[in-house]
Amino acid sequence: MQRLQAFKYELMPNGQQERQMCRFSGSCRFIFNKALALQKQRHEQGHKKLGYAGLCMELTAWKRQTETDWLSETPSQSLQQTLKDLERAYVNFFEKRADFPRFKKKGQSDSFRYPQGFKLDQANSRIFLPKLGWLRFRKSREILGTVKNVTVSQSGGKWFVSIQTEREVVQPLPQSTTAVGIDLGIIRFATLSDGTHLVPLNSFKRHESALRRAQQAMSRKARFSSNWKKARARVLRIHSRIGNTRRDYLHKATTTISQSHAFVCIEDLQVRNMSKSAAGTIEAPGRNVRAKSGLNKAILDQGWFEFRRQLDYKLAWNGGYLIAVPPQNTSRTCPCCGHASKDNRQTQAQFECVECGFEENADVVGAINILRAGHARFACEVSDAVRSPAAGTHRGESAPVG
Repeated sequence: MQRLQAFKYELMPNGQQERQMCRFSGSCRFIFNKALALQKQRHEQGHKKLGYAGLCMELTAWKRQTETDWLSETPSQSLQQTLKDLERAYVNFFEKRADFPRFKKKGQSDSFRYPQGFKLDQANSRIFLPKLGWLRFRKSREILGTVKNVTVSQSGGKWFVSIQTEREVVQPLPQSTTAVGIDLGIIRFATLSDGTHLVPLNSFKRHESALRRAQQAMSRKARFSSNWKKARARVLRIHSRIGNTRRDYLHKATTTISQSHAFVCIEDLQVRNMSKSAAGTIEAPGRNVRAKSGLNKAILDQGWFEFRRQLDYKLAWNGGYLIAVPPQNTSRTCPCCGHASKDNRQTQAQFECVECGFEENADVVGAINILRAGHARFACEVSDAVRSPAAGTHRGESAPVG
């Protein structure tokens, strides 16, 4: 089977290369925003959306204009890849996988991509990129497979290179034969049907005080002054630390679960709907806005979507299966008699069936019911179940990092 995998390393550019990378990422951001504005304008005028080929023709015209001739300094293929990203964003929107594309802001996810023209020198930890030359990177592990594309990105004031590869691997067999259901939450990050649970990391909550102080210090500086830029760099470093800490925790948790179980069932949670604001409008103000805001912050701090994404590809790599089931009544249904009622859960933590008297932790009950629902879905071969490549299907489109 073919395996796509991305290997990410920190780059060590010199001053000239760093300035060039800033210009390249800025040019790609400019093209994305300009193309998005053009698509919106065409929609308002009643014209059809331009496809990728049409946008490439517009790109050629923009590069020839006097006021934007500086676009020629950026590799052409990187600009074209930006247009592909916009086209993919529209497809995701029309297929209801994402919101409508938004304009990009400087300093947020600055990146550019090379589909070809690069050279890799693993022995000396170097990579050659068009119009940048040779750059050194901190090689923490070997790069496996044939390099397909290279993405350069900035995060927390540092530059990184993500090298996506493709290689043939032997069809994996599960390392374990056990099945488990997982109930995700806030008090307990993940409760397994075998009774074990994972304590939440709450990465944002741990760094919230430091982030607030850094943001307050930045707000007291004159915008775009040297001191403001230094304060902003501190804020970005804290944000980067929050994300890195959360990803590290999720990688360790998903690796352990994927290696310990061959069949994993989770809830098909709609995090976007669960974390909607309760503020309402002036005409119809919301209720318990502050409490709901705190709940939303706690939900987003867990990283449930990233947890599911990592479980998806790691189980596939280990020959396992991931099944997503509807979350309705999973923690209100008795696993012994099957009676479903909101009265079964008198408190957040405790489950007591009003029909048969069965008692257990509510999260454990939810995990048991999730596992049973997953078995039922798998047995009936439900079409929208998430299956591993070992079963002949794979839902993920992007290559995982790690």
